[in-house]
Amino acid sequence: MQLESILTCPRCSHQACEQMPTDACQFLYVCKGCGERLKPLAGDCCVFCSYGSVPCPPVQESGKAACCR
Repeated sequence: MQLESILTCPRCSHQACEQMPTDACQFLYVCKGCGERLKPLAGDCCVFCSYGSVPCPPVQESGKAACCR
């Protein structure tokens, strides 16, 4: 299981390597480049599934249907 993901801001394309929580979904992330507040896209459980290079740990482990909503 990978616990780090590179988040890419859709507004400014800034990238940051972030540690993913293993016990919860992260619903909000503030871009370190432009300050944009990122929220999950429709159908995704967290910002890592929407903007990350690696999906969150629950999705990695059991698939998208198993993730918290």
